Amino acid sequence: MSKNILEFCLSPDLGGLELCAIEYFKYFKTQTYSYLCVAPNKKLDIYLEDENKFTLKRNKLFPILPAFKLAKFIDKNDIDVVHFHWTKDIATVVLGKVLSKRKPKIIQTRHMTMTRFKNDFYHKWLYKNIDTIHAVTYQVKGQLEQFIPSEIRPKLEMVYLGVNEILVNDEKIINLKEQYNIKDEFIVGIVGRIEESKGQYLVIEAIAKLKKLNIKALIVGHAMDESYMAELKLKIKELEIEDKIIFTGFTKDVNEHIKLCDVTVLATPKETFGLVVIESMINKVPVIATANGGPLEIIDNEEDGLLFDRTTENLVEKIELLFINTELKNKLALNGYKKVKEVFDKNTQMQKMYEVIDES
Repeated sequence: MSKNILEFCLSPDLGGLELCAIEYFKYFKTQTYSYLCVAPNKKLDIYLEDENKFTLKRNKLFPILPAFKLAKFIDKNDIDVVHFHWTKDIATVVLGKVLSKRKPKIIQTRHMTMTRFKNDFYHKWLYKNIDTIHAVTYQVKGQLEQFIPSEIRPKLEMVYLGVNEILVNDEKIINLKEQYNIKDEFIVGIVGRIEESKGQYLVIEAIAKLKKLNIKALIVGHAMDESYMAELKLKIKELEIEDKIIFTGFTKDVNEHIKLCDVTVLATPKETFGLVVIESMINKVPVIATANGGPLEIIDNEEDGLLFDRTTENLVEKIELLFINTELKNKLALNGYKKVKEVFDKNTQMQKMYEVIDES
């Protein structure tokens, strides 16, 4: 295949969805001609410097304006496929296709759940102009089949996300332990943007109930909501566990931070996939994840991870179980590592996605 692929993501954030767009761009660049379009001066733009990157300012009210610029880029660079990730980009991408002379194929990676019918005139027009939707789990694929009418439904494909095993910097881990004053404590990590939906408060409440044990929490990520961050710090003070909670802020060294942990927690109520789950597993760190959404397709409970019902009480039980039972902790870590190697290998999943684009 020699197709020109444009990865498109104007999201202002830098989470799993946005990093996924970068990873596809990098991989496709090794296979064919690949370009990346991001919003100017936003986190993705700052995160990556690349000669094949260009910027486009999003216009929420008048998407036709950036769509004209997108159409020009499509025609100038002979783009065959536009692959977008952020749902809010759908109008800009479709209009860009319609306005272009080249009329590239459009592929959407659906990272989020779908919960309502898309049978109005506007959505019918949009989906008629999308060729393929890539679902990141079978659950998401089922929702697409349920809520998009068959007569306008694009071709559906399911390809899991994946991770590679990365050789971590041992010296950096030693320095991080010194920086965070970690000695022999049992570390419970939660990785992701600091916002209420990510459930950092559940970990804090659990640590408070386990305060008599030698356990600390490592909260990794940047604050999306300063008021929520202030609430967390007030809660920590009221619970008198300031010495038990470590905030790291944003870091690019995610794997090294995961390696600091004895267990990580995914506490989102409905995580579509849960990239941090497989990131922990590939680092041989066991995971406690919400029994909903993506984790149900990743984790076999008590075999390669633990599922919990998203209550503080249940989370306390799971953390204490791993704190006491080292044999179980080691078993989950080893089985989780093997699971990722067999099912969620990044290069394998990237190649599957490349084949989806090829078939388009």
